[in-house]
Formats: sequence, C-alpha cells, structure tokens
Amino acid sequence: MTDGFREPFAIPRFALPALVARIGARLPQWPHAVALAAGLNVAVRLKLLPEESLAPLENRRFLIDVTDTGGRAAFTFRDGRFRPLFSIPETPDLAFRANLSTFMQLAARQEDPDTLFFNRALSIEGDTELGLVVKNMLDAVEWPNFPGMSLSRR
Repeated sequence: MTDGFREPFAIPRFALPALVARIGARLPQWPHAVALAAGLNVAVRLKLLPEESLAPLENRRFLIDVTDTGGRAAFTFRDGRFRPLFSIPETPDLAFRANLSTFMQLAARQEDPDTLFFNRALSIEGDTELGLVVKNMLDAVEWPNFPGMSLSRR
C-alpha cells in the first residue's frame, strides 16, 4: 500500500492443468450459457453496453470457449435480449477461445483484445465485421468505479 492507495491487482498468466479441461468438458455446458446471458442482460439494463452496438448482434450465434477449463457458453441476441443456446452451434457467427487467465485479464481490462489476439492468447474466429463490432462495444463499456477497485487499462 502506498500513500493510502491500494496497488491494482495484476492477474498473472496461467493455464490450469489439462485434467481440469478433460473433466470440465464432460460437465453440462448450458449453465455457463445461462449465467453469461443473464450477466449480459444485466449489462444491457444498466446501459453499460452501447445500445447502437446491439442491433448488429441480432440473431447471431456466439461461442465463448474457456480452453483450460473445458467450459463453453453459447448464446444469441434476439428481440433486445441475450439468450442462452442449450447446444453448442457447429459454426457460430463469432467464437472467442482463450484460457481462463486471458479472459480474466480481458474482463479486468488488464490487457486489451488486440494485444491478446496478436500475442495468440485470444483466438477470434468467424465474421470479421461482427468481431470488430463486439470489440468496439467492449472497448466502449464504462465500468462503474467501486471503492478499492480499478478496472481501467494500464
């Protein structure tokens, strides 16, 4: 602690043991999709996601694949709401693949998507234009400031 201010916590790069992914891949995946869709809907209601960015997401299928946990979440955006998909689409419109630490660094804004992509820590597959829309939407999110917590990029 310096001058009464807490240093921001840095999320280290790590990969979970392969056993975790083997076990995680055998578990039901729909709970991940339900939780992610619910969280995204809260972000929409709180107006954290720019409304003008949501229209291009209509009826598109997305996949988040956390490679070192075996967890996968598929969802779509329809009629103004994110909705879970209860089966993984064979060819989603946009797929993000990375290990847990990479997604945590991205969510905490410790690293930006471009850096993670070019360092091959984040794989983005599918519709390039849609990928840019999602990336710009994530960059535009203004996270609320909570006491003792910093989510700004360094």
